[in-house]
Amino acid sequence: MQMVVSPAGEIRCLYDETIDLHTLGKVSISRGSFVEPNEHGQWIADLEPVQGPKLGPFDKRSDALAAEVVWLQEHWLSRSD
Repeated sequence: MQMVVSPAGEIRCLYDETIDLHTLGKVSISRGSFVEPNEHGQWIADLEPVQGPKLGPFDKRSDALAAEVVWLQEHWLSRSD
């Protein structure tokens, strides 16, 4: 799990269950994207919740999820809001 710690001590990461984040303090979890099928049965990763683009279409949901993670790591994780 990749984590970014701000000078104020706030931690930003892509949530997974590698570690129990509650052991680090107060946790605030928010959605980074929506991965949904389109009308053709292909998958779109919509990163609008973090002011990002729509990625896809992808034939497999797993490909959309992988693209979502890459985009969030490259563009959102280290961004300071």
